[in-house]
Amino acid sequence: MSTATGVPSPERVRRWGKVPGELSARVPVEQRGAGLARDSVRLLVSRGKEVSHHAFAELPRLLRPGDVLVVNTSPTLAAAVDGAVGHARVVVHFSTCGDDGRWAVELRDPDGRGTTRARTSGTARNAAGIEVRLPDGGRLVLEEPLSPSGDRLWWARPSDPDVGGLLARHGRPIRYSYTERDQPLSAYQTVFALPSADGAGSAEMPSAARPFTSRMVAELVSRGVLFAPITLHTGVASAEAHEPPYPERFAVPEVSARLINTVQAGRGVLAGESGGEGRPGGRVIAVGTTAVRAVESAAGADGVVRARRGWTDLVVTPERGVRVVEGLLTGLHEPEASHLLMLEAVAGREAVDRSYEAALAGLYLWHEFGDTHLILQA
Repeated sequence: MSTATGVPSPERVRRWGKVPGELSARVPVEQRGAGLARDSVRLLVSRGKEVSHHAFAELPRLLRPGDVLVVNTSPTLAAAVDGAVGHARVVVHFSTCGDDGRWAVELRDPDGRGTTRARTSGTARNAAGIEVRLPDGGRLVLEEPLSPSGDRLWWARPSDPDVGGLLARHGRPIRYSYTERDQPLSAYQTVFALPSADGAGSAEMPSAARPFTSRMVAELVSRGVLFAPITLHTGVASAEAHEPPYPERFAVPEVSARLINTVQAGRGVLAGESGGEGRPGGRVIAVGTTAVRAVESAAGADGVVRARRGWTDLVVTPERGVRVVEGLLTGLHEPEASHLLMLEAVAGREAVDRSYEAALAGLYLWHEFGDTHLILQA
């Protein structure tokens, strides 16, 4: 069973085991063969006990006119920067900018393969005051852990407040050991990404939207599918500990809140249908777990979404449930991942287990460059 704290089920880990390494997507799909595009990934669709297999390019024909896709407009930052602590080389992952100008950061060790690993001894609880040397003579001083329960992420104060400039000059996209090589930042931007006026963005790509292309967006619009943009700047995920997400900055604009509420209010029968029988109206489908977190953070107990911006510490679990979202388009998550509890909140544990068993049997690919999963409520 899951817990309200966002801890994944040990039973599920025992049941599935580790995801085989050969199922990790090591490069973007467009680099796997001639003529492949971002939408050339596969799409697993689950609705209750039913599971079906598709190409992602079929998505417009799998949605209904009147469905609204909640999409995250946060751009991905080049958030990994080389640094040093004393004589030791480190890689700094810049996660989130706080309201006071400090940054939540994770220090990681280079692994000799161009990626990183968690620090051998972690970042000690008494690390306050440690100074990290950065390129261009910059400094970063660790001040306090981001969470009282852990020491992976720390609030740190940069000597130069222009961290955005540092990332632009010396940063690269965060990547982990399951990927084959560095990719340009453009490989981590989604079609929905928009530059922020203050230079803010996501430490790691809101990857559920990566397979969308401009052509697909145009086809979806032509078929009557609606888009509700939100923004949630994702922090650094835990590649080893699979912790629940930390607080993140988000915004749900008024126009998106009104659109979602209108779709919810008109779920019965689409206006203008001939024959009098009608058919089901639109559904609210989040593109990515970030979109779920944002829109659910803006929803009241009555299910009404209100324009809101700020920080959210919401962790969506089956115990909390969802108030707005009726479907979720997402990637495939490891059995230890806390994100699976969000999937259970949308569709139920049995549906999630059945779909993941199908994904493993069907050799679907995991991680940010991998295949996709559309989860719909039965």
